[in-house]
Amino acid sequence: MGLQEYSKIWASMVNTVLSKSYNDPDEIWFLEHPPVFTVGLGGSEKHILSQGKIPVIRSDRGGQVTYHGPGQLVVYFLLNLRRLGWGPKHLIGELENSIIKLFDKYGINSSKIEGAPGVYVEKEKIASIGLKIKKGFSYHGISINIDMDLEPFLRINTCGYEALKVTQLSNFRKIYFQDVQDSFESILIDQLKHPKS
Repeated sequence: MGLQEYSKIWASMVNTVLSKSYNDPDEIWFLEHPPVFTVGLGGSEKHILSQGKIPVIRSDRGGQVTYHGPGQLVVYFLLNLRRLGWGPKHLIGELENSIIKLFDKYGINSSKIEGAPGVYVEKEKIASIGLKIKKGFSYHGISINIDMDLEPFLRINTCGYEALKVTQLSNFRKIYFQDVQDSFESILIDQLKHPKS
């Protein structure tokens, strides 16, 4: 989907989910956003320390404050959780595992941290998760830092944590954005074809 304004995509997700019936196929959207800070339902704008010229949007996703910008892979999941037999906690676990599989492919050791959703490399956050569930369908999703300007993360308490450091895939490997997206798409398709409940 390329570079897409956050507000436009958010509205499209809500409209899509509200119009879905039980038998409609699941959808996964791959895209990037122009620079934007988003504040989740559990978030506070006090965690935005220096906004500058970057817009701030209060979102209906779960989680705290994060940054989106070019070079970050954003993946939105419009899934029928009832059909998959997944609850919210299981969905988060599946998404974290899929990201870890992606980094395994590039020889990067990544992990989860209990009580702090997302994926980390050497305790630095490389992927974030923020979801919303409506009518048994999920929307919003994950963001993976691939090859981007990380400076805006210094202007916020990422995910509400002071001094949480952020990293990206290009710090560890020479990579091409589209190759990473293609690899991740294959991992996700396989995971959704063979859901583990």
